[in-house]
Amino acid sequence: MMTLHHKCHGCGSDMVFDAGTGTLVCPSCRAQMDVEAADARPDSGPKPGHDGTAAYHCENCGADLMALPETAATVCAFCGAGVVLADRVAGEHAPEYVIPFAIGREEAIKAFRKWCRNGLLTPRGFMTADRINSITGIYVPFWLYDLNSRVKVRAVCTKVRTYRRGDYLYTETHYYDVYRELDLHYLKVPVDASAKMDDAFMDRLEPYRYDGLKEFRPAYLAGFLAEKYQFTDRELLDRAKDKIRGFIESAIRSSFSGYATVTRVSEDIDTRHVESRYVLLPVWLVVYDYDNFKHNFAMNGQTGKITGRPPLSRAKIAAWFGGIFAGTLLAMKTLSWALGGGFL
Repeated sequence: MMTLHHKCHGCGSDMVFDAGTGTLVCPSCRAQMDVEAADARPDSGPKPGHDGTAAYHCENCGADLMALPETAATVCAFCGAGVVLADRVAGEHAPEYVIPFAIGREEAIKAFRKWCRNGLLTPRGFMTADRINSITGIYVPFWLYDLNSRVKVRAVCTKVRTYRRGDYLYTETHYYDVYRELDLHYLKVPVDASAKMDDAFMDRLEPYRYDGLKEFRPAYLAGFLAEKYQFTDRELLDRAKDKIRGFIESAIRSSFSGYATVTRVSEDIDTRHVESRYVLLPVWLVVYDYDNFKHNFAMNGQTGKITGRPPLSRAKIAAWFGGIFAGTLLAMKTLSWALGGGFL
């Protein structure tokens, strides 16, 4: 297939998607173009390599771009042009929807720096947030699952009543054979389909606002990196089911409210795959240098939510626990004197 360049009709430069305006913007003359009206020009097809990579031709400068099998959009290392690899977003690899970036690069950097400064237990040097090594906007492939769970549970439950007659206190226990049948629907359960991304990181970036889903157009990828899915919806179905397990358990417990005790006798949970949609979701990846180590962080490119494992200051942790201990000791001392018993 081909590469796609989104050219400015005014000066001919490569346009990029701008999170602030939601349009394609020319970095040279600042002209704007609606995504729906983008005129993508196809170029020459890929030249397959022996290691699974493929060479694409950059229309802007003529360089050959080497793309890994999972790459769907990239940036030319020679001229900086945003290039969408057309065959990677077509046919069976075409996403149905995309949530475009709503947070631009500069806004993402400011948000990350603010997040660093709020770290109560992080070292002082980390809190300055002046060691950002790189920040990369990437569209991560996800499957959104619609699941239906039919649950049948039988349990022995009790209700307890306590009352007094004369000098005696009575406890009355009633036993019930209770049956519950639940029909639960879970819509748009997200599971990332990238082999490179840390699943725990991606999970902690949730939730996305799905009212921001747009019908996929290649122009949304201009100027960003993007991957195509490396796992099919069938391969990730079990993980989607695992993600709703806690919600199913919560629904079951709620259905037995009002009883003193609940002892489950039998339980049958049948979760079925109703539908799945292939979508691309925006993520900012931040690499931060601190103390001779690189720390990785991720930001939801729509909501700004940040996740990562920041370094911790041993001195601040010791001071924090010391403060808790001192406060507890002072409270015990005050209570002891108030009760007239002296210091414990």
